[in-house]
Amino acid sequence: MQPTATVLVYSDDSTTREHVRLAAGRRPAPDVPLVEFVECATPDAVLRELDRGGIDVCVFDGEAVPMGGMGMCRQIKDEVFGCPPVLLLMGRPQDAWLATWSRADAAVTLPVDPVEFASALASLLRGKRLVGA
Repeated sequence: MQPTATVLVYSDDSTTREHVRLAAGRRPAPDVPLVEFVECATPDAVLRELDRGGIDVCVFDGEAVPMGGMGMCRQIKDEVFGCPPVLLLMGRPQDAWLATWSRADAAVTLPVDPVEFASALASLLRGKRLVGA
């Protein structure tokens, strides 16, 4: 098993980034590795981190400014080879069609519900075959 999984969290709001970290905890499910977070507050920082590699899952705030997570997701799906799966944080459940447009792999609504978020994150980590004992 991989000892840790790296989760990139993009939001211009430090409180949203904190809620994501707290909702995931150190391990979002018993059968996935411990997670480490890389926080980004700007689109340029996201692209730099993805260029470095080593990101297992991205969590994007759909309400971020100046570029929302939906636009950021669509951009990286087109531009990043081997793009990691993206969990999108949406403002409203009615925005699910926009999550589909952005090519997000999963979506949950804000405010972050810890149970729903941890379940969605763990599912994406399992899909990356980062599962262990």
